[in-house]
Amino acid sequence: MTRIADTFARLRAEGGKAFVAYIMGGDSDLETSLEIMRGLPGAGVDVIELGIPFTDPMADGPTIQLAGQRALEAGQTLEKTLGMVREFRKDNATTPIVLMGYYNPIYSRGVDRFLDDAKSAGVDGLIVVDLPPEEDSELCLPALAKGIDFIRLATPTTDDARLPRVLQNTSGFVYYVSITGITGAAAAAAGDVAPDVARIKAATDLPVIVGFGIRTPEAAAEIAGVADGAVVGSAIVSEIAAGKPVSEVLSFVESLARGAHSAG
Repeated sequence: MTRIADTFARLRAEGGKAFVAYIMGGDSDLETSLEIMRGLPGAGVDVIELGIPFTDPMADGPTIQLAGQRALEAGQTLEKTLGMVREFRKDNATTPIVLMGYYNPIYSRGVDRFLDDAKSAGVDGLIVVDLPPEEDSELCLPALAKGIDFIRLATPTTDDARLPRVLQNTSGFVYYVSITGITGAAAAAAGDVAPDVARIKAATDLPVIVGFGIRTPEAAAEIAGVADGAVVGSAIVSEIAAGKPVSEVLSFVESLARGAHSAG
């Protein structure tokens, strides 16, 4: 079993919900980003999503776009993002790490080289938002062959005809995007999310985690209450962008984690 499967099996046995936190690798600089990353498990984070900065992030709103720009301007690269994972793994062998980003940097590095490097660094899963199921042979299937989960996004526009194709080679968990549009654009509503989460769960045994539009502990609790967990990204990145001390960023993350976990 992978770290992701182990984590969700533990949470399921405990009757708990997952809290997933996103940060951009190298934001606002490599040292600060790594310090925050190392502190996430202690703040209650069950799965870490680590963003790969990219110049043209089509699914991300201004908050995440600016985080990527800050990281790139500070000299962050794909190699340095993988290096963050290696450093993290020196002290933590259990918390799952999912790299989230776009295909271009991976393609430029070479798929086989990237997957070998990611696996050896300690990466557990990938979310690559611009590779649809029709392109599974590009990265999804090679990743699965290396033992790296490939996590797919489902959205409010993923209808019953499309859903089986989306789920076909998905592993780890399903990431349900609670709103149509970019990250940080609107607030997620549990009443709107619940029917689609139920529809997805009827089609797969994988956990369904909901992200986009969750900014407060209360919202994390409400969303986790109708799913297997909640993801928060833009709200955390906003704290980093504001120049808050690492301790304050982690305190905010801890409040979000308590919210999500209270739904268990």
